[in-house]
Amino acid sequence: MRTLMTRVVTLCGFLLLITAAHAAELHVVSSGGFAAAYKSLAPVFEQKTGDKLVIGWGPSMGDTPQAVPARLKRGEKIDVVIMVGYALGDLIKEGKVVADSRVDLARSGIGVVVRQGAPHPDISTIEGLKRTLLAAKSIAYSDSASGVYISNEMFKTLGIADQIAGKARMIPAEPVGAVVARGDAEIGFQQISELKPIKGIDLLGPLPAEMQQYTVFSAGIVAGSEQPQAAAALLRFLASPEAKPAVVDSGLEPMQGK
Repeated sequence: MRTLMTRVVTLCGFLLLITAAHAAELHVVSSGGFAAAYKSLAPVFEQKTGDKLVIGWGPSMGDTPQAVPARLKRGEKIDVVIMVGYALGDLIKEGKVVADSRVDLARSGIGVVVRQGAPHPDISTIEGLKRTLLAAKSIAYSDSASGVYISNEMFKTLGIADQIAGKARMIPAEPVGAVVARGDAEIGFQQISELKPIKGIDLLGPLPAEMQQYTVFSAGIVAGSEQPQAAAALLRFLASPEAKPAVVDSGLEPMQGK
């Protein structure tokens, strides 16, 4: 019935109020990496469809109560999740997200920030990045995909893991940019799309190409969703050419072919 009524609205604008009575309420949880793009696109989708989007935020992984896996484990009502692609893949394997619903939306590289007005050390080369980290008094990185890479791989590849162990820390369930902005860390790492909206920081740039690690953000329909058709429509919209400008604006790179 909902599909039929939506079609009628497209043809006859004066029946919009009738369709609204049949609109879906979609519960969406997104990680911070896609947050800025989602905030721009959600009102457009609501206006086009009459559906209502109820948004929650949480990291793609980690041990905090807000993390997407924790929300699903405790049975929170969620129809769509937007999160790091490989973490979404884990949820698909566990049967918590519908496998053939997955859509890869965009990717983001890791950026480096300092507090606004602070000196801008050179991080454009591997040697510059290494010197900057050794000289920094404190280093912050996220508890999501970028932070896992920073702590488990990048520091070791640079050969400085032992030297910086006492001053580098993972930040749970908070934007790294906010930590740097208030002066609790001298330098911070996170996906550029998550750093861009934060005030009070200066973006030094992306990691050097040889050190860069891209994170793919994907979306999927939660198994057992009561609104699978509306959820599928949201995923199609987020991956559509119409959504592309907002995705680019947020600091993300749309996936090829989207």
